[in-house]
Amino acid sequence: MLAEQFDTPRYFLATAIPFDDEMRERIRLHQQERKERFITIEEPLALHTKLTNNMILDCIPMWLNNILYYEKVQELDNLIELFLQNLPQNIVIVTNEIGWGVIPDNPLARQYEILLGKVNMRLASYCDAVELMVSGIPLKIK
Repeated sequence: MLAEQFDTPRYFLATAIPFDDEMRERIRLHQQERKERFITIEEPLALHTKLTNNMILDCIPMWLNNILYYEKVQELDNLIELFLQNLPQNIVIVTNEIGWGVIPDNPLARQYEILLGKVNMRLASYCDAVELMVSGIPLKIK
């Protein structure tokens, strides 16, 4: 894992919100998996306020989901700018590439897909390295 190269302590910035029982269980399992290796910090929206060195940020798609859920899309550009201004050197940012398949059948899903693509492009332009994971195999993009 990339973050295991980081000095300790290592941090895990979690963006998920436990909206229902299934999500609460998913979050509990993830916390259990990393509790020996990472200090967990939770922040669903203002990522820039919690950034530090030696961190994994998981994940940009859930963060964007939160922005849409809390109707903060008008703040997205500012939140990205604040994030980029505070970006530490040792950070692994987890995101997804979702625009490779079927065009969504509803406006909200299409908006989400377009916004995530724009956020990913902005983040990638600031990062020293970008890797795409395909079937557990890292492919160097940048």
